[in-house]
Amino acid sequence: MRIALGISYSGSAYEGWQSQLSGKTVQDQLEAALSRFAVQPVRVMCAGRTDAGVHALMQVAHFDTSLQRETGSWVRGTNAFLPRDIAVQWAQPVSDEFHSRASAIARRYAYVVLESPVRPSVEAGRVGWVYRALDGDAMRQAASHLLGEHDFSSFRAAQCQAKSPVKTMNRIEISQRAGAGSRYWRFEFEANAFLHHMIRNIMGCLLAVGQGSQPPGWLASVVAARRRDAAAPTFSPDGLYFLGPVYEDRHGLPTRTAAYDWLP
Repeated sequence: MRIALGISYSGSAYEGWQSQLSGKTVQDQLEAALSRFAVQPVRVMCAGRTDAGVHALMQVAHFDTSLQRETGSWVRGTNAFLPRDIAVQWAQPVSDEFHSRASAIARRYAYVVLESPVRPSVEAGRVGWVYRALDGDAMRQAASHLLGEHDFSSFRAAQCQAKSPVKTMNRIEISQRAGAGSRYWRFEFEANAFLHHMIRNIMGCLLAVGQGSQPPGWLASVVAARRRDAAAPTFSPDGLYFLGPVYEDRHGLPTRTAAYDWLP
């Protein structure tokens, strides 16, 4: 049978999702825990690979097994062997046609930025940081140039393995929450797919506009250039969260986890 899992993790201590010889990846930790619980080797496929330092609120992975277990047992049993910064949130049997990556019709990310004269401490590794004031209206105006189908080559890392740089950005939302002398900004993105470092490169550009270094219309020229050197430098991975894939309703999978509720 095929089992789908929803997984949340803090990526600060790991070299990304994808398995590496070092074993210091989220995939390596998850497969080791599943294999110990199942007492047989288990290999998983995920919805979207995340880079070193990037977090996930609902990564989705699937695996095939001949074992019969209650869904709650897959959650509790696997979590018993996982480190404290990775946790299976839910498990659910799915049809053999379901594929965590290929069945996804969209993917969602959020980036959280702390705007403050003082660097983060408690939130270190979990938020990006800027000390200059950000202009929300200017960033929203700039973000509008990214909506729809575009060639996103200007935001593509050199090591990106995607077959095409053409993607469709469905939605970008920018919100803020004021604090005592600081503000938390949340940037939420949804697209049919993303290129390697695409969001971190977009964030570098949006923050350049927000801090007044570039006008909002500059984003249109960056997109049109289709060259990585036309855009701003890649921003930190610290505040980037994979919110999870979007699937058709017929698969009957959860759309959020408890991990969503604490994020600013």
